Amino acid sequence: MRHDVIADTFSIIKNAETIGKTECITPASNLIKNMLLIMQKEKYIGEFEQVDDGKSGQFKIKLLGKINKCGAIKPRFSVSKTGFITWEKRFLPAAELGILLVSTPQGVMSHKGAKEKNVGGKLLGYVY
Repeated sequence: MRHDVIADTFSIIKNAETIGKTECITPASNLIKNMLLIMQKEKYIGEFEQVDDGKSGQFKIKLLGKINKCGAIKPRFSVSKTGFITWEKRFLPAAELGILLVSTPQGVMSHKGAKEKNVGGKLLGYVY
């Protein structure tokens, strides 16, 4: 039984990348889809497609081997539009390396996009 779909998805992707697989299958939801679109736009993963399994569905993701580490951020900390630097220092290894995924009133986006649009939100996860 899955309780945290975001953490499950990140652990599946990280484990598949670690052992060198070229694709993986994760649970599907609209939130996960939006997160995968951002990761695809930032070139961390390749194409992905939704596969119907008779339940909520699954995503089949092509891995590019570019993810060193990814994970969910729990609890889902609130971040202001000016407070991203603190969280970058905490979760990312260096400046301009990796992304924080943020749920904002304008949708899910990377912390770079949230800075440009000058919005805050809740932290969901990190990828580098």
